[in-house]
Amino acid sequence: MTRYLITSALPYINGVKHLGNLVGSMLPADLYSRYRRAKGDETLFICATDEHGTPAELAALEAGQDVATYCAEQHAIQKTLGEGFGLSWDYFGRSSSPQNAALTQHLARVLWQNGHLEVRTTKQVYSHAEKRFLPDRYVIGTCPHCGYDRARGDQCENCTRVLDPTDLINPRSALSGSPEIEIRDSAHLFLKQSNFVEQLRTWIDSHEHDWPDLVLSIARKWLDEGLNDRGITRDLEWGIPVPEDIGDGQLKGKVFYVWFDAPIEYIGATKELTDSKGLPDAEWQKWWRPENAKDVTYLEFMAKDNVPFHTVGFPITIMGSGENWKLVDRIKGFNWLTYYGGKFSTSQKRGVFMNTALDLLPADYWRWWLMANAPESADSSFTWEHFAAVVNKDLADVLGNFVNRVTKFTVSRFDGKVPGEGEYGDEEKALIADLDKRVAQYAAYLEDIEYRKALAELRAIWVAGNEYLTKAAPWTHVKTDRVKAAVGVRMGLNLVHLFGHLSWPVIPAAAKKIHEAIQSAPEIIPWPDQPMAAFLDQLEAGQAVTPPDMLFAKITDEQLAEWKTRFGGEG
Repeated sequence: MTRYLITSALPYINGVKHLGNLVGSMLPADLYSRYRRAKGDETLFICATDEHGTPAELAALEAGQDVATYCAEQHAIQKTLGEGFGLSWDYFGRSSSPQNAALTQHLARVLWQNGHLEVRTTKQVYSHAEKRFLPDRYVIGTCPHCGYDRARGDQCENCTRVLDPTDLINPRSALSGSPEIEIRDSAHLFLKQSNFVEQLRTWIDSHEHDWPDLVLSIARKWLDEGLNDRGITRDLEWGIPVPEDIGDGQLKGKVFYVWFDAPIEYIGATKELTDSKGLPDAEWQKWWRPENAKDVTYLEFMAKDNVPFHTVGFPITIMGSGENWKLVDRIKGFNWLTYYGGKFSTSQKRGVFMNTALDLLPADYWRWWLMANAPESADSSFTWEHFAAVVNKDLADVLGNFVNRVTKFTVSRFDGKVPGEGEYGDEEKALIADLDKRVAQYAAYLEDIEYRKALAELRAIWVAGNEYLTKAAPWTHVKTDRVKAAVGVRMGLNLVHLFGHLSWPVIPAAAKKIHEAIQSAPEIIPWPDQPMAAFLDQLEAGQAVTPPDMLFAKITDEQLAEWKTRFGGEG
């Protein structure tokens, strides 16, 4: 049986993440992980905080803490918030872990021994205002490729091109805004990416049919425009030190670039997990160094700005090692989630962040809207008006109302037990045939990681149940034909059961409540793999039914107005 290894791009350590960060990597990875577990597959879902680099140092300085303490606190906060959103990580690690340090240094040593690294003297930006070298991302200026005037020295957010600070037009310090900067010589370690162009192109082309166009286009753009060698060390104190046996003594005091060690933390976090359980190395190696690469299917989830590092930098590290590390099989990239068409902003108090979102509403409200509107083929825009409309219609009216009507009617007219009278007729058989197709299509969309289509199909399944119940009208027939009413109620209760199973990957807390209206829910609610004729007729006559508390409360106009004022609305 194939094992599924699933990683989400690592959230950076400096502060609580917003809804765009959540939907761009962690949440879709969780949905897929839950689907694979529901199907009975051996699944490992790994994530971690990305803790190195200058932003961590500066955030700690601003918080009045040493950087190690700051990172430890922020890791705990992000872990708690992720769990609050139902993110079912098998392990949520830390890129500052000893395991990641050892793996990063190992891979660097192997690359050095294989001749894929070399020391070069570089021109480093020194800021007189700060009296320090500035890391690439803390130099800003105009991008020479697209003209964006706030491009960072490591990458232009607008066109995604990787840059060096010396490429920028009118460079200045991002910290002070001072143009009083100068270029000084500094020795650094470079990964010779240019030697891997053809090998990388062949590998990328082999994924023509299983990577989305967004990912393929970004990866190929890098290759087509010329792949440059990449500096993988920095003049910082916080980071994984470069071992003394690399660089012929020229790299004393240097640390690895955050984008070199961060992807290695996928492996590091897996080793953190097995070490925490006292398991032998073979347990993490079966995922990352399998005897047969086809024994593991590896999927990565990320926003589009992370795609270059996962289709170029990290694969070259793996390829250059010459060791049998597992390369990614499928990459799911996402565009941006905007807030009323603009960026989420902590400083300007615009947008919804993970902590405040959970203060307002349970996680499933957010999970449904975010995945139903996932920025797959284009950017998506969050607005409170659309959020409220979708929640009220899909979750409260279509799903919640259906479960409420069927279960409460069972209590009021059938003693709270599944009725056994009668046989399914033409209406029920037509519904079963329709749902056989719809459930198969829903599963196919999840297999293809097409979330907007998948959730539209799931909603259509809920709607089909509502339409059936309207036609069956057991509340009408119970007065004149109790057997016919019983058939409608029994089908309705079987549909409630089905909805609990199908909804679990997306809205797990609500799905558990729905399932428990019929029977106790297992930790992993399994996928209904049998034909619908069997699944929709499996509840036993006389089985007790317990209506759940209100599944989804509607968002009111007053709440809408309050939230727009609090978080910033249009304009």
